[in-house]
Parts: sequence; structure tokens; C-alpha cells
Amino acid sequence: MPFTRQLFLLLLAVTLQTHAYSSTSVSGISIESKAVRYDREYTLQATILGYFDADGTRNPVLKAQKGEMVRIRIVNGERMTHDIVLEKLGVKSEVLVEKGDTASIVFKAVANDIYFCSIPGHRAAGMEGKFEVVDGPIVKEKTIAGQVPQQGGKALNLGFERGTLQDWKATGDAFADALLSQDPSPLHDKDMEIGFSGKYFVSSGGTKNHKATGTLTSVPFTVTHPFASFKVSGGALQDTRVELVRADNGEVFFQISGSGRATLQPVVVDLTPVLNKEIFIRIIDNETGISQIPYIGDDKFAHINFDDFLFYPARPNFPNELKKSDIIILPPLDPVIHSGLSGAEAAKSMTTEEGFSVTLAAAEPDIVRPISFTLDARGRLWVAEAHTYPVRAPEGQGKDRVLIFEDTNGDGTLDKRKVFMEGLNLISAIEVGMGGVWLGSAPHLLYIPLDEKNDKPAGPPQVLLDGWGLDDTHEILNSFRWGPDGWLYGTHGVFTQSNVGRPGAPDAERTKLNAGVWRYHPTTKQFELFSEGTSNPWGVDFNDYGHSFITVCVIPHMFHAIQGARYQRQAGEHFNPYTYEDIKQIGDHVHWVGGRGPHAGNFRSDAKGGGHAHAGAMVYLGSEKWPREYRNNIFMNNIHGSRVNVDLLNREGSGYVAGHGDDFLLTNDTWSQWLNLRYDPSGSVFAIDWYDKNQCHSPNPDVHNKTMGRIFKISHETDEWVQVDLSKASDKELVNYQLHKNEWYVRTARLILQERGPNKKVHKALKKILNDNPDVTRKLRALWALHVTRGLKEKDLLALLDHGNEYMRSWAIQLLAEDRNLSDTALKRFADLAKADSSALVRLYLTSAIQRTAPEKRWETLEALLQREEDKDDHNMPLMLWYAFEPTVPTDVNRAADLALKARVPHVLPFTIQRVGAMKTAESVKVLESLQQRLEKMEQSHENHEIQALIKKALATK
Repeated sequence: MPFTRQLFLLLLAVTLQTHAYSSTSVSGISIESKAVRYDREYTLQATILGYFDADGTRNPVLKAQKGEMVRIRIVNGERMTHDIVLEKLGVKSEVLVEKGDTASIVFKAVANDIYFCSIPGHRAAGMEGKFEVVDGPIVKEKTIAGQVPQQGGKALNLGFERGTLQDWKATGDAFADALLSQDPSPLHDKDMEIGFSGKYFVSSGGTKNHKATGTLTSVPFTVTHPFASFKVSGGALQDTRVELVRADNGEVFFQISGSGRATLQPVVVDLTPVLNKEIFIRIIDNETGISQIPYIGDDKFAHINFDDFLFYPARPNFPNELKKSDIIILPPLDPVIHSGLSGAEAAKSMTTEEGFSVTLAAAEPDIVRPISFTLDARGRLWVAEAHTYPVRAPEGQGKDRVLIFEDTNGDGTLDKRKVFMEGLNLISAIEVGMGGVWLGSAPHLLYIPLDEKNDKPAGPPQVLLDGWGLDDTHEILNSFRWGPDGWLYGTHGVFTQSNVGRPGAPDAERTKLNAGVWRYHPTTKQFELFSEGTSNPWGVDFNDYGHSFITVCVIPHMFHAIQGARYQRQAGEHFNPYTYEDIKQIGDHVHWVGGRGPHAGNFRSDAKGGGHAHAGAMVYLGSEKWPREYRNNIFMNNIHGSRVNVDLLNREGSGYVAGHGDDFLLTNDTWSQWLNLRYDPSGSVFAIDWYDKNQCHSPNPDVHNKTMGRIFKISHETDEWVQVDLSKASDKELVNYQLHKNEWYVRTARLILQERGPNKKVHKALKKILNDNPDVTRKLRALWALHVTRGLKEKDLLALLDHGNEYMRSWAIQLLAEDRNLSDTALKRFADLAKADSSALVRLYLTSAIQRTAPEKRWETLEALLQREEDKDDHNMPLMLWYAFEPTVPTDVNRAADLALKARVPHVLPFTIQRVGAMKTAESVKVLESLQQRLEKMEQSHENHEIQALIKKALATK
């Protein structure tokens, strides 16, 4: 036995002597000690729907006698991440990933507890149950006996025990061979337990013949008892269901589907309203289960199983009763009618709002696999083709290229095409500006200097940063966008681990990141993580006030990206272990039927908005002639929904709430995969389409189509094509463009001014706009242009802290803190604002800015912010305050405890106790003991008791 394995098992044996532990099955080796005796064992199947017992009970109440050693074993029922945690005891299993993986927790039964899945969103989806410690023996409840319904004095064949379909009539082919008498049945997978009563049950095809459809209807019979039960299993689909129907008027008075499992479970029906009336049973299967998604197989549970209809004189109780509330039913398939169209056919097949039209701007072979694009100062499209994706090629063998497209006559087609550069490797993002082309090419951020006269590289690619991960190549650095502050912004996914820095930099000078928003400054060469968390963001843009928003997939999709924030993660832990809780999305909705996992609702979520995977982010600020409801709201493509969603961004508190607007466009094509959208000088919108039958990332290159791609142009009837070249504009013209109604001119002109550098005349003209223009959005544009051209001094920004508009004060705060070197004067002003400013937005910017200074300099500002009780229910402030406050705790633990005790916003006190407890020093123990004594003398309340319990727990682990 290798020494490492001996050491591993020795350490494990020691671990098993502790109060509670977790285990998992790894490479076929059980890491549980056989010496441990389990007084009581449970095995549960873990799915996003919940934890299931063998008899189908969802989230069963698990019981044990006090003092018993209990093992709860979970088996992964699907290819999703799951675990199991005991809430109070704190014991947690390993995380399951693959279907069939197992893990366990073992503990002593000492008190009632809650078991749940700790993966973000899974507990809320229903993966939660009770564990109870009981006195006396644990026995199963008995159910009263039922009676077979009769008609004409004869028992009906509603349990199929005659071995025939007598008393039933079938239509279609689903019930042609419906009668089954084996478990597992020949129509189901071998690992499925049906659990039917007697000798027979019926199925509409099982998992083997799930594509069949039809109905099975019983003869009418009289209701003679107030209650009934029957057993059902199979698909949790709208079109696989059991109906109870009144014979006199055809009214369906009860219906239920299966729960998405094979095990038959009893359903109880209250028949009191139909006593003495005739009813009949109708078993319906109108669902084929045929998948429209190439990477997801057909739904085997597009069938229904039924058995044993019985009457009862009183309500029967079944431990494994199936209730409607336990079932998340998927609607029928969405009517997405097209696939595999030519570019011209695809454009014609789209549905737009009135006044809009779609033009095919370019298609294969002129454009193939477009993954990212941007517009230059002439309104031309620079498009990156990702031929190398999904696997980076050996050095020198990359096949990606950058193309330049131009519409020379205004007909909507990109009739002029140039190749800027070929032989690039795993390109995932592109932006132009500051004299060159910026490319994401993991593990590198590249810069290619540009010969603007000839549209050719002026030199070889330069590696500005390296260390970008390749773990999951559809979650690498992406979606480049110039921010109003002059930084290059981008996004990054959760399953790729990066450690970014300049080439050759040691770890101490690098930044670790996975999910989040990052930024890089083109002149100072600084790199930083702007905000952390989410899932796989693939789009970032800014509204009229310079606030950034990102669109993501899998977990809730819409986040207001705040500097220094930490957001709900799809997986993994935050880099700061003392985060404790993260900020959730701003959306008041999701675009998919999401209760059954990320893919279950795809092509079934039309009413919700389409599906779970979003790509691209465009806050529309183009033509002022477009319908007003689009301006300052965010567009994103919903890949599985074959449509462009619009979320409405409305200010609330320190941030925003995103409501669900009407969908902007339907592609009506399952192969459509728009990856980004941008508006041009005319206000029209270009969109790139990675047109592919496969709609999900795969590391297998052969899964993806390699010959197709499109660019579409979406125009409003008021759009007027223009030819421009802002690179030839004078400085004065560029300043005046800051007042243009189309933001494309504003951003492009600002970027050119930034490249040209400081200019006193430019600064004077911009300050006139800043001081005199009555529109705050124009003031902000002037402010940002002054900042990127280095036309602001600290005194200018300090003066703006007194401005009457909250947006101006907020941005003055951010720009003062840009270099992470706040002066004493600025810190004093921040503290004054923290005490007195009436704007939650200003206070939010203060929490972001104060994170950019040394912890020991934060006290005065934080002390004031923590007293602002009006922020206690704000979406962002309580947690943002904690992120700013937490680093101060170890610098002065006594002062931190005092401030936390006085805090008027939630989280700060309990999180401070946890943070102090984690220090595990003599000083931290004294602080906790002192805090406990102070709390005992205060007025007793539920919150007070909870805090005291938290302190006791922290002290118990010292």
C-alpha cells in the first residue's frame, strides 16, 4: 500500500472518532470505517426536486432515538451537484457531481435538526427535510383498508387484478401493451422500482416506449365514499396526467401528474363534492418526450403509470403520499418551428415588434463561428471567429481570426470584408481602441497594435496579462467593453480558475478569480476584480448613469455589478472565507421554468421568457426615435428560448430592480445562438449568431458545427444610415459628441479623447458642460471624459461631493478612490457624507470606495454608515457594509465588536461574532465573553437570544 494512502486512512480513522463526519465514494474506495456501528441508516436519492426515499417520499422526516449513531447516505439521481448538510450540527457531506455518486454524513442523534443541500438555490428549490429525535420505538403508520368501487353490484377492474383492461377503453398506441406484472417492469429501466399493488399495474409505455401517446378511460361508476386513493408515477409533465371526470357534464374536478419518478405513490382525493354522482378515470399521455436539444436525450418520463383506485370511508394517511405541492410540472413544448435554416431564411422567419425589421448582414462562408464583435470609430464591425474553440491548439497552430466588415452603401448588408489577422488561438473576446486591438486568448490577454491606415497589425501580439484559466473554455475571459471610467471591462465564468498577472509576476502580485467582472486599465496597466460571483456571465454594459449590469445563465440572470460586491455563486466558495452571505440578483423574475434544474425548462418556458442560458448584454442608448420603453433597459439573447429578452431597469434604494419586459424579437429557430448585440451610429443593432444545432458547451470539438455563422442587423423604421469616421474628428467635435443623443458617439469620442491624452482646451470645454448643462447624464459624460483625459484634480472631485445630484456625488466618490490612495481630506469628507447624505446610492458608493483604502482608515466612515437604519432592508447595503467592515475586525477586535453591537443594519453583528470566533486567539475569546455579558444585561428578545446562542457556539469551538 503506498505510504500516502496509509497516511490517508490513518488520518481518516482519527477523524471517525469525532462527533460527526462526512464521507464519500471516491474511485470505488469507501472511506468510511467499518468499525463504526450505525444504529440507524437512511439512503436517499438526491435530485433538484428534493431527497427521495425508496418508496417515493419526498424529503421524508428522518427519525432516530436519542444517542443513536445515524448515517444518512445520499445517491446522486442526476448529473448535477448536490450534497447534504445538517443545519444545527454543521456536518456536511462531500459534493456529488456525477449521477450515481454517493456520499454520507454520520452523527449522533442529540437534537432535532434540518437536513438540506447547500448548493446555491437548491435548498430554495425544495431540497430540505426534517430530522427528529424521538422517545420510544419508531414504527411505521398503518393505513386503513380501501374498497374497490362497484357498478351494478360488481367490483370494477380499477386495479387491473383480472389481468386484462376490462372496464377500460384505450385510444392511441400508448396503452396498446399497458398491462405489466413485473418489477422492474420490461418497459422500465432495470434500476427502477415500481412498487405496484397486487399482480398488475398499467403504464403508457414506460421509459422504453415513452414516445407513444394515447388515453385510457374507465367506465363510469358511482361515488359511494367521501375519499379515494390511487397510485401514480411517471412524468411531471402537463400532458402526462390522471384526470377524475364527472360523467354528467365532463368537468375535470381533479388531476395530477407523476413526480418524474418511477415508484408508484398514493394520491388522496376528497370526493365529498361529487358524492353519489357518476365519475370516470382518464389516464392521459399526450407527451412524446422527444428532445429538441442535441446534448440532452429524450425525456424517458414522458409516460404515466397507474394502479389501484380505491374508496375510503375516512381520509387515509400514507407516509409516502404524493401531493400536488410536491410536483413541479413542466408545460408542453414551446412552438419553436424552425431549425437548420439558411441565413436568408433565418432572417425572414424572425418575429419582430411593429416598426422593426431584420436584415441578414453576413453569413457563411463570409463569417463562421463568430464569438465576439465590436464597432470601431467608423462604425465597422470587428468580428472574432473562434475556429479553435473549444480546445486551445498547440502554440502556433491556432486557427482563429479577426475580420473587419463594412456596409458601404447602407443597404444593411456587410458588403466589404477584410482579414485583419489569422492564426490566433482560442479567441473569446475582442475590443478596439487606444491604438490597437484587445483580444481574450486564454491564458492571455493580448494587445495588437494597429496600423489604422492599412487595417493591419503594426506589430506582433503583446501579452499584457497571463494566468487566465482553461478549465472550462466556455467560461473564459469574455465580453470586453470599455467602461465610462476608461477601463477595459470583461467577465469570467465560475468553473474556470484563473490567477492573473503580468507575465512573470509571482503569486503575490496576481489576482485569483473565477466568476465575476474584472477590469484592466490601458495606460496604468492595473488589473483588478471589480465584483465577484454569479455563474457564467457573458455580457456587460453600462446605463446612462454609468452603472454596470451583467447577464448570466443557470442561476438567476440579472445583476447590477457593484464595485467590491460579492454575488450569489453557481458553485464554489468566495475567495474571502468570511463572506458568509452574498448578494442576490436584481431580477424579480427568471426567464425559465427553473425549479427542476438548469435544462429541464428549456423549450418549455415560453410563458416565462424562453430558457436559462443568456448571452450578450446591451443597455440600449442608441437612437432617440426608438420606442421609449427600450431606452436605458437591457437586452440579452436567450439561447434556449430562441429570442431576445428585455429586462426593465428601475431604481430602488441603492440599486435597481429588473422587471420582465416584453420580448424584443423571436428567432423561431432552435439553432439560433446570438452571442452579443451592439447598436451602431444609426441606432440600429447588430447581432452575431453562432448558428449551431448544439446549444451547450462541450469539450468535444466534433459536437459543434464548424461551418456556419451569421450577422443580423435589426433596424427601426426611423433609423437612418450614416457614414462616419470619428477618428478624423477634431478635439472640439469629440467634446461636442458628448452631448449626442446616440451613446455610440459619446463612448467612441471619449475613447479617442482618452487615446489622445490631456489637452487644456478639451478640459475647458468639458468643464463648461460639467458646470452648465442642466442634464445630469450630460454632466456625467463630461465628468468621465475629464477623468479619462486626466483633467480632474482632487479639489475638483471634492467640490462635487457637495453637488445637489446623487449621481454626481456618487461618481465623485468612485473617482476619488480610483488609485486606492484616499487623502485624509477625502476620508474626512467621506465620513461626513456617511453621517448626513440622504441618498442610498451615495452610501453604496461610499461602501465600495472605502474598501479601496487600508482597513485601519475605514473606521469613521463605517461607524457612520452602520448607524443608517434606513438601509437595513436595502438590497445591497447590509452585505456591502459587511464586505467593507470585515477586514477591520482583526485590526482592532474590541472596536469592531463595539461598532457591531451598535450597528443598525442586519448581518454585521452576527457576522462579526463569527469572524471574531474564527480568529481563535485569547483576545478574541475575551471579546466574545465580554460581548456575551453585555448582551445578557440588555433587553431580552428573540434576536438577542439568537446572538447569544451564536456566541456560545463560537466559544464552544475555540
